[in-house]
Amino acid sequence: MSQSQVSDVAAVDQLASKYRELREEIAKVIVGQDEVVKLVLISLFANGHSLLVGVPGLAKTLLISTIAEVLDLEFKRIQFTPDLMPSDITGSEVMDESRNFKFNKGPLFSNIVLADEINRTPPKTQAALLEAMQERSVTVAGVRHILPSPFFVLATQNPIEQEGTYPLPEAQLDRFMFNIPLDYPSYEEEIRVVKETTANKEVTLRDILSGEEIVEFQKLVRKIPIADNVLEYAVNLTAKTRPNGDKATEQVKNYISWGAGPRASQYLVLGAKTHAAINGKYSPDIEDVQAIANYVLRHRIVRNYRAEAEGLTEADVIANLL
Repeated sequence: MSQSQVSDVAAVDQLASKYRELREEIAKVIVGQDEVVKLVLISLFANGHSLLVGVPGLAKTLLISTIAEVLDLEFKRIQFTPDLMPSDITGSEVMDESRNFKFNKGPLFSNIVLADEINRTPPKTQAALLEAMQERSVTVAGVRHILPSPFFVLATQNPIEQEGTYPLPEAQLDRFMFNIPLDYPSYEEEIRVVKETTANKEVTLRDILSGEEIVEFQKLVRKIPIADNVLEYAVNLTAKTRPNGDKATEQVKNYISWGAGPRASQYLVLGAKTHAAINGKYSPDIEDVQAIANYVLRHRIVRNYRAEAEGLTEADVIANLL
């Protein structure tokens, strides 16, 4: 084993150790939601963005602000509203005292951005955020401004209230690595939540990781080797979701109108690599792909009317493929 391979193995061990520390620290504030916390951290280490879908009051804001705190990163929350303009989030040119224009940075210039209720704002503002997510920069008055690194967007959507909303088009949903459903806590978890939040309890969180360390871990994830059969499994899984493709199953042909694109295959591989690393494995296997497949694919396949009429969900289709 070469010196660089030895150092990469040690780095994977360090990532797994830091991940465990993060989980313990986050658990001081966030009760339960283990799968959600795991997926948010995976997307952060894989240098992707996540969309959280859940009803109000499930501590989505608290979750992401807690993660930002233990990561020693700058955190900004943007409440998306119908009158929000692109310049409100990207920043704008303003004239200073000496009558020169200077760029006033908007809230997007942060390490972790919570885009709260992203479907409440018009497409123009949604597009400005999604451009920043893809390009890691914003262009104002013809000048390109680079966003800080690491840069991570966690957007939220309320699935029950659709009045006065602007649903994200499929092409824009595709920019998110994961679509993470957030459910109600269990009865025991809710007892703990109420007990801890209605008492005079203060929690002090430690900084576990710096921004520089996160960037190094993001580079490490891409260096993790993956066996050809695992990579082919991920690509094959994506190809099976396309109703007009030769790998489509009968269920997909009958119930799906559009399947996932190549970005799904990329995120399946990156997600599997990260999932393996946080569990102390030096290379992902098929189980790692399966562990994150539902969250990568569920917002990239479009059901037809027949599926909706028969009550077949995206999760049912993906479970059948797995």
